[in-house]
Amino acid sequence: QVQLVESGGGLVQAGGSLRLSCAASGGTFSTYAMGWFRQAPGKEREFVAAISWRGASTSYADSVKGRFTISRDNAKNAVYLQMNSLKPEDTAVYYCAADPKRVRGGVREEEYGYWGQGTQVTVSS
Repeated sequence: QVQLVESGGGLVQAGGSLRLSCAASGGTFSTYAMGWFRQAPGKEREFVAAISWRGASTSYADSVKGRFTISRDNAKNAVYLQMNSLKPEDTAVYYCAADPKRVRGGVREEEYGYWGQGTQVTVSS
């Protein structure tokens, strides 16, 4: 059973930066594609970024491209989301997710079999 625990969320002013971390335990982390999703109040959960199992391939939602960077450290069983130039519309609960079946991370929720509990990111204007 894979367990994912996010950390690093908080309150930041617009234009600021945050780095989210996701620590994985159980399973074989280095063989999983990983993704970040977010859910704003009153909205559906949406894709943010994904990374392949070795980190060679990444993908991003258009809304965060150029501002967010996903990375992973397989030696530490961790995946990260560096968020720069934050905007109020980035306010959401951010979730880490693992896909043990594919090499490259997808954009659909149903492709991911394991989820963390989420971490709140609030960007003030």
